Amino acid sequence: MKLLFEMPDKDRAVFEASGDGEKLLYCVPFTIYEEKFVKGYIAITKSHIYKILDGELIKTYSIADSSDYKVDAMYGSCGFYAKIDGSTTMICQFVAGRDLARYLVICKACEFLSENPSEETITNSEPEKFCPKCGRPFVNNTNICPYCLDKKEVYLKLWALTKGLRFMMFSPFIFSFVLLVLGFVNPYLQKLAVNEYFRPYEADYIPTAQQYTGFLWLVGAIVGVVVLSKAVEILQSRLLAVAAARFSVMVKTLLYEKIQSLSLGSVQKKSTGDLMGRVNNDTSRVESFIINTFPHIFIQIASLIGAAIYLSFINLTMTLFIVVPVPFVLFLIKVFWGIIQQRNIRLWHAERRSNHLLQDILNGIRVVKGFGQEEKEIQRFAAANKKHWDIGAQNQKYWDTFFPILTHIVQFGRYLILFYGSYQVYKMNLTMTGGMSVGDLQQFSALAVYIYSPLVSLTDIPRQISEFLTSAGKIFEILEEQKQVTDIGLPIDIAIEGDISIKNITFGYESYDPVLEGVSVEIKKGEMIGIVGHSGCGKTTLINLIMRLYDVNDGAILIDDVNVKDISQAALRSQIGAVLQETFLFSGTVRDNIRYANPHATDEEVIAAARVANAHDFIVNLPQGYNTMVGEKGHSLSGGERQRIAIARAVIHNPRILILDEATAALDTETEKLIQEAINNLAKDRTTIAIAHRLSTLRNADKILVLDKGKVAEFGTHEELFAEKGIYYKLVMAQREMAYKKAIS
Repeated sequence: MKLLFEMPDKDRAVFEASGDGEKLLYCVPFTIYEEKFVKGYIAITKSHIYKILDGELIKTYSIADSSDYKVDAMYGSCGFYAKIDGSTTMICQFVAGRDLARYLVICKACEFLSENPSEETITNSEPEKFCPKCGRPFVNNTNICPYCLDKKEVYLKLWALTKGLRFMMFSPFIFSFVLLVLGFVNPYLQKLAVNEYFRPYEADYIPTAQQYTGFLWLVGAIVGVVVLSKAVEILQSRLLAVAAARFSVMVKTLLYEKIQSLSLGSVQKKSTGDLMGRVNNDTSRVESFIINTFPHIFIQIASLIGAAIYLSFINLTMTLFIVVPVPFVLFLIKVFWGIIQQRNIRLWHAERRSNHLLQDILNGIRVVKGFGQEEKEIQRFAAANKKHWDIGAQNQKYWDTFFPILTHIVQFGRYLILFYGSYQVYKMNLTMTGGMSVGDLQQFSALAVYIYSPLVSLTDIPRQISEFLTSAGKIFEILEEQKQVTDIGLPIDIAIEGDISIKNITFGYESYDPVLEGVSVEIKKGEMIGIVGHSGCGKTTLINLIMRLYDVNDGAILIDDVNVKDISQAALRSQIGAVLQETFLFSGTVRDNIRYANPHATDEEVIAAARVANAHDFIVNLPQGYNTMVGEKGHSLSGGERQRIAIARAVIHNPRILILDEATAALDTETEKLIQEAINNLAKDRTTIAIAHRLSTLRNADKILVLDKGKVAEFGTHEELFAEKGIYYKLVMAQREMAYKKAIS
């Protein structure tokens, strides 16, 4: 992340005159001053903060006399604050967005300088998240700006994707060229037929038998060319169908594989509807363009050039009549391009929002019905859908107005050809010398179609290319997204024993905003560790780091003295079992859900796992037992039943490290006792890490880790922590008081 911007010369001169010769450590822009948009700079040395605007030093702040640096969000803007002389003072104000992360790092840097007045600097290795050209945000974890997309780069990337399919995909170009040549042959044959066998200007003309035979041969040749053209078209269509299917499968598979390889954080920032739209809709548009539209454009351009050259030999003057409007049309297309590109991006975002809303409503249908909000959600979807189609209708109306005008301009030359060609034929019939024969006019008119048709088709190219580039850009946003969690070159596949060492780790979903800071814990093989703390203290984040769903920013997590970053993700997660807070079951049978982590498990192993999880009894009472379909997300089962199936799934996985994230949260007291017994059996000889708000479920834990505001507050046995009367003691007493009130109510 850039923290040292270049100031304009006049601002630089002001700093050098006021900076007492100190080295400039940080320089970041601010954009609001006295309720006006400006371009000023905050320059920071080891001892001072300088506020500079338009060649004037507005204010100087002493770092030694300042403290409690922070950034507060306001309506549409943010302020950079510090406590100076006992009162909070706003140093500068900037537009919320591109500089927010920068100022959060600056806050830490100023705190560091106030405590350590040296020229050492705090840096941040995160890449820039905003486009330097337009200022809009890059797509997450990429350097792609949808509004500044390089068209050539997109084409080159797609060319790379077609490796292995190129012959099949581009063979239609060969057939298209053959069709073009055949298309030029027929007008020539028609010209011969008219000139040789139809002579309206010769009153005494009587064809001979030989001429009849020649005429029949010409007719046969014309029919043969038509039949051959149709055969080539059929072969071309069949090849295109196969190529389209293979390309679609290849791109969709590649896209899906990339989505699966992305980190949990990357996937969670995207809606399911958005990802499904990219896999299905955008790949279909790209496929259609490459397989159908692109060859069509090629043949139209080749037809235009070939016909123009051919016609220029027949009659150069009439050929010029055709091409006169072309430069003007190309100019209009260039102007139109930028407009339609922006409109297509707006349409794509409106479609994405509509799909996302639909997916969100369907996923939360139980909540919608539970609060009686059906009518409200219908109106929300109708509004989003209307906005989507309003933008689409506006685009279509815009195009339907522009396209006929272009078409008319392109075809204006036809009127000139009609007039001039008729005059030439009249001249030939009148004088029998000069001019143009009827056959030549017939040939010219037939070939003129090969110019007018491409010109009309090419006027539609901007819209087709714009739609294609929009969809292709959305595909490459996924394909080029950097993986936040990657294996090293030669990762280690180890058999995990269960020792876990967490060494001074710091982690934030954004590196400048840590969720966990300076956490260190030692967990021995076979121990059961409970993690407790207030909501938002980082409990779930910690277990996500142990499973390496994210990578720590600083410090290290070791399993059996091996850094988890050196262990292959497949080996690591195949030996970790998790029962998470949000129980998820796939659509399918109970049996399939239990053996999800071990697809080759026998029915006996499935039943044994269900018994350990105390799930067997309720499963056999289901309509079809283990073959009962659980429905999407398991909504046909109760929360406790889903939880027990999830535990059975972890049992059959037979992990060396077991992670329980509120594994008994959805259970009643009686069921909780059964599950707790099952967990105790499952946890034997396994390293177990359990998160629980209900502290009674941790009574068998060897040690308890208490987190507070992302840091380790307490760590020890239940008795040790209870005796300290700290955070853990207060949590226990609060729950006991709640249980007592509930019991007497």
